[in-house]
Amino acid sequence: MRMKSALAAAAVIALAAGCGSGGSGGGQAEPGEPVKLTFLSLAWQKESLAANKQLVEEWNKANAGIQVTYVQGSWDNVNDQLVTQFAGGTAPDVIHNDSPALSGFAADGYLLDLSGRLPADLKADIPRPAWDTVTFGDGKGGQGVYGVPFLQESQVVIANRKLLDASGVRLPTPDNPWTWDEFAEAARKMTKDGVFGVAWPMKSPVNKTLNLALNFGGTFFRTAGGRTTVKVGPEEKQVLQRIHDQLYKDRSADPAALGQGTADPLPAFYKGEFAMLPAGVYLRQQVAEQAPDGFEWVTLPPLKGTTTQQGAVSQTLSIARDSKHPDEAMKFIAFFLNGPNQARLAKGDWLLPTSVKAASDPAITTKENGWDVATASAKDLVVAPFLRVNGFDEWKSKVATPVLQEFYSNKISIDEAARRLVADGDKVLERYQR
Repeated sequence: MRMKSALAAAAVIALAAGCGSGGSGGGQAEPGEPVKLTFLSLAWQKESLAANKQLVEEWNKANAGIQVTYVQGSWDNVNDQLVTQFAGGTAPDVIHNDSPALSGFAADGYLLDLSGRLPADLKADIPRPAWDTVTFGDGKGGQGVYGVPFLQESQVVIANRKLLDASGVRLPTPDNPWTWDEFAEAARKMTKDGVFGVAWPMKSPVNKTLNLALNFGGTFFRTAGGRTTVKVGPEEKQVLQRIHDQLYKDRSADPAALGQGTADPLPAFYKGEFAMLPAGVYLRQQVAEQAPDGFEWVTLPPLKGTTTQQGAVSQTLSIARDSKHPDEAMKFIAFFLNGPNQARLAKGDWLLPTSVKAASDPAITTKENGWDVATASAKDLVVAPFLRVNGFDEWKSKVATPVLQEFYSNKISIDEAARRLVADGDKVLERYQR
């Protein structure tokens, strides 16, 4: 999931100032005074910021007895900041984060288990697979729900409509998506006259690779006897090999994009230097806003291997365990994440709502800007296997990122990549076994 922010340094100052007095360490409200909550938001896009702030304003106008202070945070440093605040008893009452971060905070006792506090209508409106992304061990042998999942991301394919039509390939639909073989064939057909069929920006390759690996049942981790180890077998190698083949066998993938971040190839995309860009659904916003006049593009549904499943990571709202006002915080979350409001948040962030009611909202089922295809892709999301792996972040940064970068750059073989992912990875995970 995206973790970008403008003005990160300013956000750190705002976060520290905003949470120092009104959060979980703020004490009880005086008689006759409203309960005061702090809400840490990580919204960063213009539309998303506006939606978040407007919802807080609407809540405050309608709830004089429970007033919420909006605090701007940054994806760039939120978890380091929260560690300090949790330890100091100054964490915000309501915390915006993403599901991979919740496991460690839950095990350390910093987040409130919401299992017995969720309103029935909110719980019923969000499907079980989304709740699975926020259900973790409590560090004492039990399980709990440590956040309310509300936005998710799927991987789709954004394509140049003119080049797509000229190739004569079948246009995929959510009910009849391309297989990976059809995708490879389409990329080959569109590779001609100096134009590449596809671009794979792999500066940060891990989440994209692991989430797409589920197309072939690749999980990269297995747990047996209470111990988790890294697994790179035939299922995990499928997507690795197919991307590598496009780069070095078919030569249908633009090598210039390989070391770039997800959005970096867009200028070349607009110029027609390549035809297709696999990306998260949120990237549609930049294409819609930045593409030159006359540029026609289309959103294609997720690819299919043996399945169309992809790993899901959720954006979440949690309550600090030390919050003095957990009941009021839950009331605010229930309002903030009801169906209509989730639709507003999803529209602002160009992501997928977890709410069933929100997913039927006309604003995010329209054909305009590929919303119909994007929203339909939510059915393909399942809990990402790595969400429950203690030590995943270290494995990702110290092992998987450099190994996959070397593999996609054709510096090591797939067998060597698999060996290092497992051998070096298991050494990392060993330190986290409980």
